[in-house]
Amino acid sequence: MNTEPDHPPGSGGDANSPPRPSGSLARRLTLFYAVSAFCLVLATSGILYWALVHNLDVADDQFLADQVHVLRMLLQNRPDDIAGLRQEAEWESAARRYTRVYVRVLDEKHGIAVVETPRMGTWLAPSAFPEPIDANAEPTRGTDVRPDGDRLFRVMAARARIGGSEADLRAIQVAVDEDDEEDLLAAYRTTLIAVVGVALLACAFVGNRIARHGVRPIEEIAGASRRIRSTTLHERIEARGLPSEIAELASGWNEMLDRLEKAFDRLSRFSADIAHELRTPVNNLRGEVEVALGKARTPEQYRRVLESNLEECQRLTRTIDSLLFLARAESPEAQIAHEKLDVARELSSVRDFFEASAAEHGVRLTLSAPEGIGGQFDRTLFQRAIGNLVENALRHTAPGGEIVLRTRLVGGEVLVEVADTGCGIAPVHLPHVFDRLYRADSARSSASGGAGLGLAIVKTIAELHGGSARIASAEGHGTCVTLAFPTDGGPRRDGAR
Repeated sequence: MNTEPDHPPGSGGDANSPPRPSGSLARRLTLFYAVSAFCLVLATSGILYWALVHNLDVADDQFLADQVHVLRMLLQNRPDDIAGLRQEAEWESAARRYTRVYVRVLDEKHGIAVVETPRMGTWLAPSAFPEPIDANAEPTRGTDVRPDGDRLFRVMAARARIGGSEADLRAIQVAVDEDDEEDLLAAYRTTLIAVVGVALLACAFVGNRIARHGVRPIEEIAGASRRIRSTTLHERIEARGLPSEIAELASGWNEMLDRLEKAFDRLSRFSADIAHELRTPVNNLRGEVEVALGKARTPEQYRRVLESNLEECQRLTRTIDSLLFLARAESPEAQIAHEKLDVARELSSVRDFFEASAAEHGVRLTLSAPEGIGGQFDRTLFQRAIGNLVENALRHTAPGGEIVLRTRLVGGEVLVEVADTGCGIAPVHLPHVFDRLYRADSARSSASGGAGLGLAIVKTIAELHGGSARIASAEGHGTCVTLAFPTDGGPRRDGAR
């Protein structure tokens, strides 16, 4: 028997198990902010350090180039003034307190130093300098050398003419001791390291504060979701003042709660409708059975009880079918099958179906429908809606009255009207007649056989077709129900209910 686990350790276990958290978002944002800010500070510090080094080198190069220029002028204009050259070489170094300058003038032909700053040979041999540039070229950039591996010098070498001779040349070697500059750069690096270290801590702290502040709206949304119960579906997340991305999330969450609240209300209303509407026939069935069993009855009496029970069962079946239809119609997935129908022909079929019943009630059932008016309808639902209206009108129209079926095309809509000359409906009841299980005292009653679902079904069918239903009535003058359908059989409109 195989006793090995279905999933190796660390593979995630059951696919239906909840996913493990992959880490705190605030921690991730803190790390991201801290690293980004630290890299920016580090890059800025590096650029500043490089700029300082570069500027020091440029300043040294300019100084060395000026020194070369002065020596060239002396050699060209006063070639025999060796004392002047020596004075320039020695005094230039002695006059500077912090910067030590070294000057050497070489006779390359004989390999001897004509002029040299004291102690220059100790630090800088002639071979430590690069090849001198041509006498006609201007020096621009020096070179860093470390002859003894310890002290750093910035050096420059150039040739100069003696007097006006093109053949008689001297080599000029100048250098600046950069030991003090190295000390300055070392102190600057120490300061930068301290600044970068403090910046790292500051970036981590500030990043954490920013991350915490940024995820606070998400935490509020999570807290609101944990508080949601069937009794708190009306609560919403306040989106005002939130960042646009979080506000969009909050709006989406509120829209989801709206849908949940509507779905829960539909479920609650459906449950209440069932309990309300089934209680009376069930009680009737129970009462009749209890009476029948109270004492011995004749077969005929038992037959009458069974017939009465059958009527109640049929009434239960009709009510349940109507409630199920309304419940299915309210589902967002509710679909209907459209087909091209001639409205006049369909109304004629409904009239023919109810004509015998109207004659029995002593009511005239007439049709006023011009040919050529058509639309996209579900035939079964369309006939059911019109049939419900005709049946409702028959129930409340006295003998000698009239029921008229009319249709017309107005503004791209097919209007279907069912008008009667019945008792009418009081104005106080008109806003509620399309509500399920609503009965107007003077026009709806259980005794008349109505369950209060007929007009609700009519309105639902109209809305499934993308249309609407409205009613006009006056007490003692009859009622007119108008259904408006789009001619293109448009889809069910959002927010219709």
